Amino acid sequence: MSENNNEKRNRIPRGYTAEDTQRRLDWLKNEKDFDFKDLPGNNPEDLKGIIENHIGYMKIPMSIVGPALIKGNYANGNFSIPLCTIEGTLAASMNRGLYASSLCGGINVKHFRQELSRAPIFIFDDINQSQEFQVWINEHMDDIIKAAQSTTKHGKIIRIDQYTMQNYVLLDFILDTGNAAGQNMVTLAANVACDYIKQHTNHSFFLESNLNSDKKASSRNMILGRGHGVIAETMITKSVMTRVLNVDPEFLYDSFNYFPIVSAMAGTKGNGLHISNALTSIYLATGQDTACVAENSLGHFNIDKKDDGLVFRLTLPSLTVGTVGGGTRLNQQQQNLKLLGCDTGENSSRKLAEIIAAATIGLEISLLSAIASHTWTSAHMKYGRK
Repeated sequence: MSENNNEKRNRIPRGYTAEDTQRRLDWLKNEKDFDFKDLPGNNPEDLKGIIENHIGYMKIPMSIVGPALIKGNYANGNFSIPLCTIEGTLAASMNRGLYASSLCGGINVKHFRQELSRAPIFIFDDINQSQEFQVWINEHMDDIIKAAQSTTKHGKIIRIDQYTMQNYVLLDFILDTGNAAGQNMVTLAANVACDYIKQHTNHSFFLESNLNSDKKASSRNMILGRGHGVIAETMITKSVMTRVLNVDPEFLYDSFNYFPIVSAMAGTKGNGLHISNALTSIYLATGQDTACVAENSLGHFNIDKKDDGLVFRLTLPSLTVGTVGGGTRLNQQQQNLKLLGCDTGENSSRKLAEIIAAATIGLEISLLSAIASHTWTSAHMKYGRK
């Protein structure tokens, strides 16, 4: 049976019937002037560079949440965000957090970094050779950067960092990859540059050292990031905390200090609640490499108390996302990027990263409130079961 839509709490029509789905499509048309289509899969010949041994498509349920009021360096306005998930409660929870923030002025987001790297390793017989090698690298740095830069018109070599351990020297090639997620871009740039180094020094290398922690959680990516770095911040008033999130803000603030302590005791990287849920659902919907959630779900989450409410902050230092190439070429994912206004534009990947950070903090706030109000289980019983 269709659920009645409460316009005061959620502008997106609710319910599980075919008619409810159509009402949501009509809502998108009326509110966002976006004619959303259930598009067919791409032709097999369009899938080169995306998948091998193709046999068909697996459909994943898709929802819409928002509108999310976002105020960022690149993302500004109300955004309806597409999610792909098979976890009941996720869309409803994110929607609740975003709605609460929109009632209080929205979410401030600031993109502060875009760096992706590949770190080859050179191994020497002794430390004298490794020291001589580093001197040569420093003397020829401009030529090495030139060789790396020759591989891309869309990325830019920012710098090459050197790390020394034992008889190893690691060269971390760091690029701004533009609107591409850039995994292949940094790999090619590093490979060509290292070929140049080998040609002139006769020292061999391995292209991957594991320093950049590609698709792995690490302290390095927590500090230096891998891709985009974004901070999200929102203040939610006491009245909205009580009415929409069903939690006493004073109780939430006084109790939350256990969470980072136990997180540290358990040895987790960061102190987010379930950042990976938000990232995976948006990554699937927008054609990102979902394996990157391994390092992208690292985050710093905290709460400050104000006289009239709580301030929530979330730093996501490592978002490996793009708006060109890879899965973003697929029909449905390209349409979703268009819905977000991220299908074109000079800084569309930075805009997407800011939208992802805003959606993620909305989901974090909602879950934290559900845990504190002891409604977490009942919500899953209502939305997470048939």
